[in-house]
Amino acid sequence: MENPSTPFYNLVDIVARLRSPGGCPWDREQTHESLKRNLLEESYEALEAIDSGDPAKIAEEMGDILVQTVFHAQMASEAGNFTIDDVVAGISDKLVRRHPHVFGDVQAADAREVELNWDTLKEQETKGKRKSPVEGIPKDTPALAYAQLMQDRVGRAGFEWDDISGALDKLAEEIGELKNTKNDEERAEEYGDVLFMVVSVARWLGLQAEDCLRRSNLKFQKRYMSMEEIASERGLAFSSLPLNEKQTLWEESKGRVG
Repeated sequence: MENPSTPFYNLVDIVARLRSPGGCPWDREQTHESLKRNLLEESYEALEAIDSGDPAKIAEEMGDILVQTVFHAQMASEAGNFTIDDVVAGISDKLVRRHPHVFGDVQAADAREVELNWDTLKEQETKGKRKSPVEGIPKDTPALAYAQLMQDRVGRAGFEWDDISGALDKLAEEIGELKNTKNDEERAEEYGDVLFMVVSVARWLGLQAEDCLRRSNLKFQKRYMSMEEIASERGLAFSSLPLNEKQTLWEESKGRVG
């Protein structure tokens, strides 16, 4: 059946043509495996666009992610496995099924109750496949995000501090243990425990640790490049400056880039 003429299906047709005989040689030789890196890169670029707050950039990066979805569906369709319509129908069914408080007669007083209902439904759907809330997190998830997902799950299962003071006290304890380490193996273990508890504190503050660190990385990058720029404007070789002068430039850079 011919696809309806909409922007979405125009995109589907474009990708199909790229993959067809006489299409693009690069696109024709791609596989699900070869495009894994592209999907990851596009996702990170989308996160950067969101952090920028630029609607045009966000729209562009969402389009790049959509292309990846359509591309994988096209390859699967060629192999007779599934189509883009199967993808859309599957996620539509899941959204309706996981939101009975919207599409059914279940009541949910707030977002917290929605999360609990979601987890209950997900557990029912995966019954027999996953025995523990700490299972099923993709192994390639960045470590901070992995820790937060795992802590969120066990927290909803009842393994949680009474309040943020428990997390802060434990963080202080782990920092103390890190100070008392005697070899590289101990340092690596205790440093990992510190990071794990930093994530726990982030959860209690309602923050995403991965997002916070990404923003801090970007802030540091901007300030460092600003320091280099100030030094260049003054005819100074930044790398040769003593630390105290670099620290002065650092304070100046805050005034320029925040």
